[in-house]
Amino acid sequence: MYGSCCEPYCAGAAYPPTAEALMRSRYTAFSQGHIDYLIATHHPTQRTPDQRRNLAKTIETTTWLGLTVVSTQHGQQTDRTGVVEFIAYYQDINRLGQVHERSRFVKQKDRWFYVDGDQLPPVLPKRNDPCWCGSGKKYKACHGL
Repeated sequence: MYGSCCEPYCAGAAYPPTAEALMRSRYTAFSQGHIDYLIATHHPTQRTPDQRRNLAKTIETTTWLGLTVVSTQHGQQTDRTGVVEFIAYYQDINRLGQVHERSRFVKQKDRWFYVDGDQLPPVLPKRNDPCWCGSGKKYKACHGL
């Protein structure tokens, strides 16, 4: 699936057509360690001098477990701006966690860029839902203890 979805974007062979497609490809880039792609798709006005080092540290210590797109506002091929709310589940050295964010995107010269996002409170599964770690167990019998 990677080859027909995000790989052309991460490899620079194509540009994501929508804000959601860019957000999904950035999640994939985090999970695959494509730092150059993450920097290239971050809006130039939002980049920082230590961004590469910070991304490398995050990628080295984080295993991404899954992505859920909660909602999308605008961000289609003919739009200039878009907002995507998502939850990305991860495991780092110390804990299981999630990034719940409402991200803003802008389209310039037919390319979507991630601008920034608002961090939102975590969304915990209900007790009998599958655990977000991907174990196949119910949340109450796994990380919901």
